[in-house]
Amino acid sequence: MQHYYTTFAGNRPGLQSLYQEHSMLTWEGKQFAGAAAIIQHLSGLPFKSVQHQVSTLDVQPSMLVQGANGSSIVAVTGKLLLEGEQHPLKFSQTFHLVPSGQPGQFFVLNDIFR
Repeated sequence: MQHYYTTFAGNRPGLQSLYQEHSMLTWEGKQFAGAAAIIQHLSGLPFKSVQHQVSTLDVQPSMLVQGANGSSIVAVTGKLLLEGEQHPLKFSQTFHLVPSGQPGQFFVLNDIFR
């Protein structure tokens, strides 16, 4: 998660390698399918600078997905501070991480942000 939030804060287009064409993002109720659409949305958010403060991080193994054992559900809660703001906003984000086919590497199949 540290890699994700550091990259989100400093180089959102750099997150593209974490998503694939069948990945899906739900951001505040709006859905985006595929790596290109997800990165276009994240890069177009109206703030340039953001700091994430993770409060909780829970990980559970998930069932077999499209033949890929070893996938995990990751639930994150915390606060984020947008540029120019003095009061942080609470957030929650859930990731479904699936092995990419390369040893020890995963991609984000599902990402839900509130």
